[in-house]
Amino acid sequence: MKQATSDVGDLVARRPAGRSLEAPFYVGEEFFDLDIEAVFARSWLFVAAEAELPEPGDYVTVDLGSYSIIVVRDDDEAVRAFHNVCRHRGARILNEERGSVGNIVCGYHRWTYGVDGKLLYAESQAPGFDPSCFGLRSVHTRTVAGLVFVCLAQEPPEDFDEVAARIEPYLAPHRLAEAKVATQIDLVENGNWKLTMENNRECYHCVGHPELQACYFPIYGYQEKDIPHALRPAYERFLVADAEARETYDSLGLPYAEIEELDTRPTGFRIQREPLDLAGESYTPDGTAACSRLLADFPTARLGRLSMHIQPNSWFHFMADHAITFSVIPLGPDRTLVRTTWLVHADAVEGIDYDLDTLTKVWQATNDQDAVLVARAHRGISSPAYLPGPYGPTEEQVEAFVNWYVTRLKAHLELLP
Repeated sequence: MKQATSDVGDLVARRPAGRSLEAPFYVGEEFFDLDIEAVFARSWLFVAAEAELPEPGDYVTVDLGSYSIIVVRDDDEAVRAFHNVCRHRGARILNEERGSVGNIVCGYHRWTYGVDGKLLYAESQAPGFDPSCFGLRSVHTRTVAGLVFVCLAQEPPEDFDEVAARIEPYLAPHRLAEAKVATQIDLVENGNWKLTMENNRECYHCVGHPELQACYFPIYGYQEKDIPHALRPAYERFLVADAEARETYDSLGLPYAEIEELDTRPTGFRIQREPLDLAGESYTPDGTAACSRLLADFPTARLGRLSMHIQPNSWFHFMADHAITFSVIPLGPDRTLVRTTWLVHADAVEGIDYDLDTLTKVWQATNDQDAVLVARAHRGISSPAYLPGPYGPTEEQVEAFVNWYVTRLKAHLELLP
């Protein structure tokens, strides 16, 4: 049932810490619209890897509610973003998810823009028409070590420069800007986007991920005192692997210390480098490298994983041999796009340096399993019997995400007349 606007403010204001959100946050159309305006239109969003735009003119489009964005590499090889709206009479310009153009041409009246957004051609205009006044409307864009972020707000969160400076030393050794896309898989989950993000922020459910648990220490979020008996063997292996990994990281000058500021700033983030289980090299069934051509000149593939979360819509895993990016795009109150992209060295050859099934097996299986869990959660929350439940100690990052989200809503609602 759709909530009245006054009820939205009441629900936001009364949200208690430590419990899941009330049902309208997940199922209400009004909250979906609010999420787009208060969160997605005001935050820095991960939208693509630079590897998705290898040549000038290459573009991707991203739709967020009623917004549509063109992300394109210009002729100077810089990455730019523009609103996908013609400056003539507002037609949608590019209608494909990705492609390559010489110029950006509106299919309605053929207004033509350069990949720098400048209007180049508009037929039959009145005397005195000034093309320089009708370039595409730009969107704030930042690239960080090969990752592309955009912000729709006129005044983006000012803390992004600081966040970028702190995460770039962790990312730079992997040379993501020089990588290529091995494959990209889009999955639509039948649940609210916040359920997708909450699910990612804990490993309380990881028993449901056998492929992931084979190479990943399933103790994420656990304090030593809270680790159950069944996970003790994995924890003991982790302690040994972690000590060895720290020696390797120190010897190679790779940053690895945890930085966690998920709900204390506008651009909440977490980053940390840790070991993987088994061979310790990659997310594969036996933990060995999936790609024999490493991303950079690492002397060993046994570097575990560098993991990063950035609120509100992304998480990442960077290994010695490949990297995986995840972006989340709300499609509706009960539908969410999860886009997963696997990156490898630009010169790696499929079938020689890597097998695509091996490269993608663990996370493709994990994503499919998570989609089932998110759908179950959304169906349950849609029941009149649903009441918010408590987060446990291993779900601290879920609480951090929800607290960050509610803080963003409060800040937005305070600005409304």
